[in-house]
Amino acid sequence: MDILLRQEYIDKISRYIGKDYIIVLTGQRRVGKSYTLKMIRDLKAKDPANNIIYIDKEKREFDSIKTYQDLNEYIEQHYQKGKMNYILVDEIQDIKEFERTIRSYRTEPDAEIIITGSNAKILSNELSTIIGGRYKEIYIQTLNYKEFLQFHGLEDSDDSLAKYIQFGGLPALVKIGLDNDDAREYQKDIYHTVLLKDVIMRNNIRNTAFIENLVRFIADNIGKIISANSISKYMKSQGDSITATTVMDYTRYLAEAFMIHKVNRYDIHGKRLFESNDKFYFEDHGIRNALVGGTREGDIEKVIENIVYQHLVHLGYDVTVGQLQAGEIDFVCQKAQQRIYIQASYIIADETTRKREFGNLRAIKDNYPKYVISMTPLVTQSDDNGITHLHLRKFLMMDKL
Repeated sequence: MDILLRQEYIDKISRYIGKDYIIVLTGQRRVGKSYTLKMIRDLKAKDPANNIIYIDKEKREFDSIKTYQDLNEYIEQHYQKGKMNYILVDEIQDIKEFERTIRSYRTEPDAEIIITGSNAKILSNELSTIIGGRYKEIYIQTLNYKEFLQFHGLEDSDDSLAKYIQFGGLPALVKIGLDNDDAREYQKDIYHTVLLKDVIMRNNIRNTAFIENLVRFIADNIGKIISANSISKYMKSQGDSITATTVMDYTRYLAEAFMIHKVNRYDIHGKRLFESNDKFYFEDHGIRNALVGGTREGDIEKVIENIVYQHLVHLGYDVTVGQLQAGEIDFVCQKAQQRIYIQASYIIADETTRKREFGNLRAIKDNYPKYVISMTPLVTQSDDNGITHLHLRKFLMMDKL
């Protein structure tokens, strides 16, 4: 099967090549970082003036590269003077003290460095300290809805949207197929791999039973405002005596592995961030669905909110949860000087639901754009006294708001 091009990421990477940046591709395992790196490799290999040095730490042929000394030796063996050397390393966090190598080659005039990794802490905090901020992080997400259609050869339709809602955006599902049993087995395999390699082993966690229970709790409560204290109390009621501090540590580890995303609350009137009580969303809602099981009839609101959040991030917004005295705004989205407000709902079927979703937005006394995203039948896009009502399908096909 041909590799399907994710042109948007290729364009982002290309903008920083040749500008003295180390390019860092981050994201959860199996979201497409490796394929994106291979696309760059294949594109640059077409030019005979380039020399490609490619290392994939998930392949056994590179098992011997365990430390920065091993990495230095491999690069030196394959380096070619007189050419532009593209040093491409996949899952670099598996190489001990890799930062030393990166710092050494960053200043070479005939070297470009692009690396990938599945741990945000290692690829931001440590790199920033070692190389002084001369790197550009490009976050690779699971497939958005438009990419999902492209990968699976589907047309935009209610049936295609239903498949996306149920199965999510792991790229390898194009080879496995959207069969419920096979897809779910694959999604659970990825979940266990990420949890083991990037959370449990990375952070030397011994209480593995608790962290699995924690992930399932978050999966069942996406879109709800929850605190470390409330999680701790719930876990104690289930027989797990865990402190709120441990809960905070474990949720941070899960976020650093890109399995979940923590979204802070924002006081719209006071214009400040709250320090507790956050929302959590999954990187891939298909994995989330696999963990909770069943169909989406009973939790469709949660999944829609997760999907809307991820698409807003894809559009380049910094996303927080809005807090008003009168109620909650699902998302407050910032990009440069632009701000928008978003409410996500399943179906606006009665006046009570309409009052809740539209009324909270009307309570915001500024002129920034306001949207309600739903799956209400017959609605594609409409205006309700200055609030735009978009169907989820239309929203997910948009490249900007």
